[in-house]
Amino acid sequence: MDDLFYVNKCSSTNDEISNVLLYHDLDFTALYTFCQTKGRGQYGNRWISSSEKNLAYTLAVKNSAFDNSDFLFNYYTAICVQTYVSQLTGKEVQIKWPNDIILNKKKIAGILIEKKNINQEVYFITGIGINILQENFDEISNAGSLLTQTGQRFSMKIFAENFHSFFVEKLKNIPSEDEIMSHLNEHLFRKDKVSVFEIDGLKQNGIIRNAEKNGKICIELETGVQSFYLKEIKLLY
Repeated sequence: MDDLFYVNKCSSTNDEISNVLLYHDLDFTALYTFCQTKGRGQYGNRWISSSEKNLAYTLAVKNSAFDNSDFLFNYYTAICVQTYVSQLTGKEVQIKWPNDIILNKKKIAGILIEKKNINQEVYFITGIGINILQENFDEISNAGSLLTQTGQRFSMKIFAENFHSFFVEKLKNIPSEDEIMSHLNEHLFRKDKVSVFEIDGLKQNGIIRNAEKNGKICIELETGVQSFYLKEIKLLY
């Protein structure tokens, strides 16, 4: 695939993709590895991945190829991952707002999207980490893999190539905003269930009602319905 590049090892695919873009001018350019040493998650968190057992993948998408808001791009990326994993495994897969991928209550994939200006072109640098064959996680971890959650083993290379083809095709045929939001809310983790949240350092019971186009999550609390951005609230359980 002319638009998909493999590296044996790198610190971060989100960083490494910049080097690829210096020599390639495509709407969609991707890089992947099975050995990422310094993966990043949301808000500076580390994405820790066992070597040769998980996929680290980054797709650079030209800003001009997506007409919707950054929030919608974030949501739609999560939908693409959720849909691919669900179709591949035959299992119900959910999205933990805003973009973690949940299978059997375990996080099996995470997404980090950054906007960068490279060669006078603005890109969505779309980093996706998917746990595929890893078997051991910390006892207190909320993480899992496709193997631990389904018992299915996948070829890493075939998984990466097929996912890339699926993702790019989805980005070439973007649905309406309403369709994106409808799909997201249909598969939203813990939706309409009593959960515990941390807000301003305090634990509160609440119910997720829906994700919003402006990037917020709508929560029904004992004091009434409120909407929050990501750094303003944390879902505990």
